[in-house]
Amino acid sequence: MQSGADRAQKEQAHQFLEQFQKSNEAWQATLAILEANNVEAGAKLFAATTLKGKIIYDLHQVPRESLPGLRDTLIRNLATYHAGPKPIRLQLCVCLANLAIQMTEWKDVLSLIVSTLGSDPATLPCVLDFLRVLPEEVTHGRKINLTESELTIRTTELIEDNAQQALSLLLQYAQSSAAAAQNPQLLYCITSWMRELPLDNIVNSPLLKIIIDALSAPEPFEAAIECLCALIAETKDVDETMSNILVLYPQVVALRPKLALAADEEDTETFKGIARIFAEAGESWVLLIARLPSEFRDLVEAVLQTASLDKERDAISHTFKFWYDLKQYLTLEKYNQARVDCIPIYARLVDIMIGHLQYPKPESGDEKDLFEGDREQEEKFREFRHQMGDVLKDCCEVMGVTECLKKPYDLIQAWVQNYGQHAAANHVPEWQKLEAPLFAVRAMGRMVSPDEDVMLPRLIPLIVAIPDHNKVRFQAVMALGRYTEWTAQHPDTLQPQLDFIMASFEHSTKDVVRAAALSFKFFCNDCAALLSGFTVPLQQFYIKHLDRLPMSSQEEITEGVASVIAKVPVDQVYPMLKLYCDPVMQGLMSIANQAKDEQEQKVLADKINLITIFIELVKPEVPPNTENPAVKYCQEIFPILGHIVSHFSNSVPVLERVCRCWRYMVLSYRTAMKPLLPDLATQLTQGFDKSRQGCFLWATASIVREFSQGGDEVDPNMANSVFQFYEQQAKTFLRILNDLPPEELPDLIEDFFRLAADMVLYFPTESITSPLMDTILLAACSSLTLLKEEPILATLHFLRDLLGYGRNHAPSSSFDHTRHEVPEALRTRVKELVVGTGVQLVQRIMTGMMYSFPEGCFPDSSGVLLDLFELMPEQIAVWVQQTVSMLPQGSITPQESERFLNNIRQRIQTGDIRMIRTILQDFTTSYRRRNVAPREGLGRLEASRFRFSG
Repeated sequence: MQSGADRAQKEQAHQFLEQFQKSNEAWQATLAILEANNVEAGAKLFAATTLKGKIIYDLHQVPRESLPGLRDTLIRNLATYHAGPKPIRLQLCVCLANLAIQMTEWKDVLSLIVSTLGSDPATLPCVLDFLRVLPEEVTHGRKINLTESELTIRTTELIEDNAQQALSLLLQYAQSSAAAAQNPQLLYCITSWMRELPLDNIVNSPLLKIIIDALSAPEPFEAAIECLCALIAETKDVDETMSNILVLYPQVVALRPKLALAADEEDTETFKGIARIFAEAGESWVLLIARLPSEFRDLVEAVLQTASLDKERDAISHTFKFWYDLKQYLTLEKYNQARVDCIPIYARLVDIMIGHLQYPKPESGDEKDLFEGDREQEEKFREFRHQMGDVLKDCCEVMGVTECLKKPYDLIQAWVQNYGQHAAANHVPEWQKLEAPLFAVRAMGRMVSPDEDVMLPRLIPLIVAIPDHNKVRFQAVMALGRYTEWTAQHPDTLQPQLDFIMASFEHSTKDVVRAAALSFKFFCNDCAALLSGFTVPLQQFYIKHLDRLPMSSQEEITEGVASVIAKVPVDQVYPMLKLYCDPVMQGLMSIANQAKDEQEQKVLADKINLITIFIELVKPEVPPNTENPAVKYCQEIFPILGHIVSHFSNSVPVLERVCRCWRYMVLSYRTAMKPLLPDLATQLTQGFDKSRQGCFLWATASIVREFSQGGDEVDPNMANSVFQFYEQQAKTFLRILNDLPPEELPDLIEDFFRLAADMVLYFPTESITSPLMDTILLAACSSLTLLKEEPILATLHFLRDLLGYGRNHAPSSSFDHTRHEVPEALRTRVKELVVGTGVQLVQRIMTGMMYSFPEGCFPDSSGVLLDLFELMPEQIAVWVQQTVSMLPQGSITPQESERFLNNIRQRIQTGDIRMIRTILQDFTTSYRRRNVAPREGLGRLEASRFRFSG
């Protein structure tokens, strides 16, 4: 595993070590390494870590009568490592704690550890480490192979029954010497046992003073912060813990001078630690602040002081959640008086936040590198700005938007008066003081209602007149884009804003141009009705700037002008689409004629997407049996798109964008697409057969949804044609899966099973009774061998929908319950399908849950197994037993297997089928934890290759 070895050797060594960690031989080997004198510390740490895994997962490999000997060996080794290295000592304590959890016959755990290791001062660190890890390991005891009842009993024995003894030990040690009172280990122990002890036992004991005093010493400071924060967090139920809060509160607010001193001395770590305490106290006691704002004012002031003094912005993020939580209470009618009391604090908070929003002034004077090469600091600043923007939104809700907006307005006005006359092109003095309030105005945009009539009529003229500086101009353009809903209701302000935005397209800075495109989109979206009479000049502007912009900006301005076209009268839709889209189509064809390499094909794909945006947004309302003008335009461009698909059959980006365009034609114009349907189906069938790309299935699914049986304006012949179209696509997919292994087709598998799920929903009788369904189920089994989450989920969702028809619970989004009734013939057919492929299905799903499925697939995979049990409980139980019997030897004990299967049988006998899901999840999770990497491969549970000869 040394860094000098090549990758293959490292991989080989890694596999060897994984197999070693699971083997029986690892017990003796790890103990021998730990007891050897001539082995380096890294190897010993590996041995201790391996031993921990053996005890957690493989204790069944050790005979029960040998456990006391293992315990004594661990204690002996722990004593050997009393002086360190600390990581090894800690791992051995974790080993001992996990042995204690499982060795249920060991009743005097704490007494034995203390009597063996506690009498010698040299081994006291071992006792403290053990005390620290014991509650943590018991809390995470689900890794252990104990039943819930066994774990509950053992938790009582190890934690609840020992809590007072642990408290006495900690008190005794803490008072034994001044050094002991400042030992970080002691504080970590207190933190660990905090949840297991009544709070009174800590708050009203000498331990509280020890925690507070430790905040004044360097070595235990971090541990004391953790301890006090944990203690405060335990008081969140303020009504239950009020007496404790009254003791803690004065201790907390008394830390304010320490915060100020840390700020003066630039002691960053101390400042961050105290800030965490204030933030934790604020979050925990926020309800009391809302109830008793005067009594808890000092705490709110302390959090505000944190934000104010944090010049380097290292700790300010700790306060953000508090301001949000407090706002949530203050905006309730019940706490209106508290809101009024807190308005001055939030007003100061706005000032503080806007101050922090300012870009730094580089000492070098180089305006092009404001952070003087510190990219990490620059990234942190950008991130914090948006978080501080969220705090400003909170302030708006507490103070009211007018008062909040007045703050940046006053700052902008002050800048104009102080520096405005000195500003010139490319020279804006103290621009940071102008840019920050503009950012604040932008951040508050979401909170300002369209009928605000005090500040915005004064702010907007001020913004459009600001001098030209790239960062200031960027912020001004972005700010205007946040108030477009307001502008829609104040049309007299539209022209100067739009002039300002459109002029920004000529700016020399790329970021400003991108901002202009985004804001242009918002203006067009929200002011479309005002702009619908200006489509011709807008088109000239659109065509002039389109090809100059980066692609994301091209999409944004296209979305903008499409929103305007969507507002024109129906009789103008077709000529407007031609006016705007024909130049795009001409450019697109020109690119297609020249596109040869991958980069040029991506440009072509992006241009196709611009057409899709028009189709997605321009959806005229046309009376029935009247030609849709947008469909008329689609008929004109359809042959060109078909030709592009034929010519670029190997270009995935081009195919995906064309299919997306076709899909939106169907989604936007629905049954009005009937004239194009035969040609579209032909293109999708031929394209899929030739390219084998899943995007054709994605487009197919839109047709399935819109032209399903019983849909509006869909006659039976058309629905039958749609089903035959689907079957053709399904056969092509099955042939592809026959030729290639699933791991080469994850995206295609996802697309197909999403389509298959739609078929089960919209064409249930046809798809379920089709002879193809037997083969599709086998394909589903094969697809469940994948490791990628999305295709597995698509397959599982398809299976759940299909099995619903067997349980008379058809999947449907309709409130018409008659659609949920499943004909008997269909229910019988689903059961026949389960009989035919159920054994493979159970094996694949259980294997996936035990070995390979991503965590996000667990709910649906256990849901499929539950559906199967509800359909045919006795038969599924037999298949589960067969699957368990095929697990690799040694990966599960006969007792575990029998207990698992008995639990299932009992639930079937009592009719409590739904509980089987929990039993399956617990079993597979426990198995997986112990066998994350299969020791000798999957053995007989390896999946067989899918075969299809259709």
